[in-house]
Amino acid sequence: MQLTDLTIHALHDKLIKRELSSMDLTEAFLARIEASNPQINAFITVCPEQARKAAAEADKLLAKECGERKFGLLTGIPLALKDIFVTEGVRTTCASKMLDNFIPPYDGTAVRKLKESGAVILGKLNMDEFAMGSSNENSAFGPVRNPWNLDCVPGGSSGGSAAAVAALQTVAALGTDTGGSIRQPASHCGVVGLKPTYGRVSRYGVIAYASSLDQVGPVTRDVEDAAILLGAVAGYDNADSTSVNASVPDYRKNLKKGVKGLRIGLPKEYFIDGLDAEVKQSIEAAIQTYRELGAEIVDVSLPHTPYAVACYYLIATAEASSNLARYDGVRYGKRVDDGKGLIDMYMQSRAAGFGDEVKRRIMLGTYALSSGYYDAYYLKAQKVRTLIRQDFLEAFTGVDVLLTPVAPTAAFKLSEKAEDPLQMYLSDIFTIPVNLAGTCAMSLPCGHSGAGLPIGLQLVGKPFGEETILQAAYAFEQATDWHKKAPSI
Repeated sequence: MQLTDLTIHALHDKLIKRELSSMDLTEAFLARIEASNPQINAFITVCPEQARKAAAEADKLLAKECGERKFGLLTGIPLALKDIFVTEGVRTTCASKMLDNFIPPYDGTAVRKLKESGAVILGKLNMDEFAMGSSNENSAFGPVRNPWNLDCVPGGSSGGSAAAVAALQTVAALGTDTGGSIRQPASHCGVVGLKPTYGRVSRYGVIAYASSLDQVGPVTRDVEDAAILLGAVAGYDNADSTSVNASVPDYRKNLKKGVKGLRIGLPKEYFIDGLDAEVKQSIEAAIQTYRELGAEIVDVSLPHTPYAVACYYLIATAEASSNLARYDGVRYGKRVDDGKGLIDMYMQSRAAGFGDEVKRRIMLGTYALSSGYYDAYYLKAQKVRTLIRQDFLEAFTGVDVLLTPVAPTAAFKLSEKAEDPLQMYLSDIFTIPVNLAGTCAMSLPCGHSGAGLPIGLQLVGKPFGEETILQAAYAFEQATDWHKKAPSI
């Protein structure tokens, strides 16, 4: 087994026993990135100098104080960041020409917490431009390819995060999830991805797409690593007005409690005719595994689910229209000025800086917010969002966790849905409602298609119920070996 095959918790044990150094580990991952990134395109920016410096500092700390105190679980561990996180001194592009030369002067809160925990940052990961997409094909730096099949998408928008973890280019990564952007790529790449409850992790220093939906979360090799990484970045932050001042539990504490007596709900609206037969078979096998582990399976209903996609693409695009107004060539971003006046400069800068999907969503959102249409579209969507959230809260009065597919199919071919935005949007039909409800959910591997592509299982928890879904996920993971499978690249 190579160093790059190991998890955070396995590497931590080796580091504190001095069986390896952080520098050894960092060099192994840098070599892995150099060898495989030309094929996968998961990294936009690699930071070898900064990574080696952080590794050297971690090794000094380990050598000096090993045995005298308990080290943080991330000390000396190489991680990577979706290129949406503001990172001091490191180019942060959001996979857009608009920000292709932007170098932030500060770290966002999640990045700062990782650095303070002793983590080594390897670099910044590819994504759909401004996190708008379900396939990671909407990137100014080219599409990311799925390590399981280079002709397939890795999912989006955190496709670089999921692909890099699956391809053993990093131990784990941070992504963001606005409508499924952590869970869907985690499912397509055969890794674990967790979207925390809205407000659990600070969004300060995360380039905004849709501010009422965006959430930061971990992408990891296994469930225990997800618990570790979530614990490192979770918590109240007064720099984020939407951050919730609630205590952060030890997410590893109850991982091994099992699921005996746990009530798991199956929403009937998620088991639809359009669900791929291989996905359905894998989910049914997972349900049977939970029965055998002692969980109680209960049928539930989330009746407003059919309206979720339409609701999401009104709210998300409206917020994107507002958030992206700042990229005008004056306040932020690429500037194209032919000396023809201010309005022409705005138009030329935004036309050159944004890709087609970003332009499409800005226009949809601007229309939904326009005079005469605000009440008919945006306001009505907000009312439907409230109904969707109430559906979840009602369901959780009778169950502890919900179990659903993550995506209707396994990973699809590159460019297969590029010309049909509606079909692309429907890729997130099972993940979008969770963001609208603001609760937590995670994806974990539960099967493979006939073509050898990973299939993911989604567990949805109550607001701030991350402990419970991690506990349920860990029980399934220990009973199966899907998380141990890796692509051959």
